[in-house]
Amino acid sequence: RTTMKSLRFISAEAFVSNAEFARKSLGAVAHDLFPLLFKASYLLEQGEVIHDLVENWPLFDFNMGKLLGATLDYQEDLSHRTCSVCLESCLTGLRDYVLNQSSPYVKKLKVVDLTGIKDVEVQFCKCKKTMGRWARTQLLSKLCSELLVYLQQAQCNPGTFEISINVLIDLFVTERNYELVVQALLKKCSCPLKICCVAFRSDNLTLQKFFYIIKLTDPSLLCKLEIVHNVHLEMEHLEILFNSIHFPLLMSLTLPARTFNVRRFTATDEQMLSNIGEKMGEMTQLTELSMSFSILTGRIQKLLSPLKTPLKMLDVSNCSLNHADMAYLANSFHANHLEALDLSGHDIPELYPSTFFKLLSHCSSVLRSLTLEDCNIQDTHVNMLILGLSPCQKLQEFKFIGNPLSSQALKHLFTFLCELPMLKNVEFPVPRDCYPIGITYPIDDASLCRFDHQKYERVAEELNLILLQANREDMKASTPLFGSYDAAVQETNNELGAYLIKSFKDTLEKFTTSFNKMS
Repeated sequence: RTTMKSLRFISAEAFVSNAEFARKSLGAVAHDLFPLLFKASYLLEQGEVIHDLVENWPLFDFNMGKLLGATLDYQEDLSHRTCSVCLESCLTGLRDYVLNQSSPYVKKLKVVDLTGIKDVEVQFCKCKKTMGRWARTQLLSKLCSELLVYLQQAQCNPGTFEISINVLIDLFVTERNYELVVQALLKKCSCPLKICCVAFRSDNLTLQKFFYIIKLTDPSLLCKLEIVHNVHLEMEHLEILFNSIHFPLLMSLTLPARTFNVRRFTATDEQMLSNIGEKMGEMTQLTELSMSFSILTGRIQKLLSPLKTPLKMLDVSNCSLNHADMAYLANSFHANHLEALDLSGHDIPELYPSTFFKLLSHCSSVLRSLTLEDCNIQDTHVNMLILGLSPCQKLQEFKFIGNPLSSQALKHLFTFLCELPMLKNVEFPVPRDCYPIGITYPIDDASLCRFDHQKYERVAEELNLILLQANREDMKASTPLFGSYDAAVQETNNELGAYLIKSFKDTLEKFTTSFNKMS
């Protein structure tokens, strides 16, 4: 599919395609043409031109999402291209904007917004090298530190020290880039480029380091907080976090696995849970909450009822919810506003079929994403599922990996899914009849790949044919056996893998030591 380009955009491409000529001629370019030239340079991956455009940026703001998004001159959205050449040129150009004393333009730049960059699985840039969120965090922090060192050592124009640019960014901090980011945040006041953290993701960090850095980020500006995987945050730590830090603008909160475990609750824990619910109730902007792999049996109401703003996104996958939890969700004021819902890991047909369908009917007018992985949905439940999904006319994404469905049932379901006009992404399970007879669900990791791959390919082709015959080429159907693509995990998997091996080794050594003592 080719996107139409205006004559202006074609001219801009021609101008920037000769990098040497474009760089020499920038001084004669009108201010209002810089955004056009920037997008053209980004499309053609003209790193040197991008650098010089940013270094001489003549406008008050520089918003990556708007600059790369759909424009009248070129409708294609390039904000999902995290091209390493382009982004590095952009950030080094920003550093040199501060240092460049010979630019013909008056330095007006006040705000740089890098939050509109989207990390996706498939990259279309020629260099095929991406710069993910972690690497962007690393590079910006490094450039801020280098800039300060240079300004302290060199004879700079006094005007340089008056430059103050807020750089809005989604930070991603792990053990490996922690020190660098801390240094950049500590020196924020004296650096012309001021890191303003809008979203913060932490992984593979000790609690002590997490608590230290979260205070440095200026939590009053934070809209999104993700504490994931290898940050061992438990309920008591969460209470301390909410008691000691105020998050007035927080809209989205993701907590790590096992933050809550009601199976070992005492009276003190019950009070602690109530306190956390009340603190979340004070976050009047909070509309997205992810608490997967915690044990929350019978406590959903206690946690969510204090919220004053209805949730638009809720992930309670593998949280051992009971009938009372599901009844609360179905009848709560959140139900009519849920745009994204993840109930994976719950035996829905067995535990609370009618309550679940009540919840689904309440959110059907706004629901965009539904995830029901490992929910024991079988062939006998498909007609009921179709009935429940029929009103969900705005559904864009449906994921139901790990359910024991036959290829016949999947074909029946796919025929219906073609009728949902906005559905774009479907993640379906390997059909039950592709596995050996007697396989038990949920399937363990060791058995996950032990299916008839040829038969699966045949079924997948038949399912895609159903989409084609219904003129639904816009729908993508896949079976990601080990979960959907996660850009952040993908980018840091080497570090996380090394951490997990180290943890396993440490546990083994402790076990061996204890065993030897016993012997």
